Amino acid sequence: MSIKMPKGKFIATVTVGDKGQIVIPKGARDLFEILPGDTLVLMADKKRGIAIVPSAPYLDLAQTVFA
Repeated sequence: MSIKMPKGKFIATVTVGDKGQIVIPKGARDLFEILPGDTLVLMADKKRGIAIVPSAPYLDLAQTVFA
């Protein structure tokens, strides 16, 4: 289920499947230009929740840190 949001915002409910997987809704994929085969980073904090972000900026940072 999705709710109409202002431009640049998105909210929806997702269901966790038997294998622990979720589907990123089309509206969110479109908003962030997420395409099949893209790599994302999932970050979790027990107090703040879960964030899923594009991996490129984080991989670039990690590469710089470890260089």
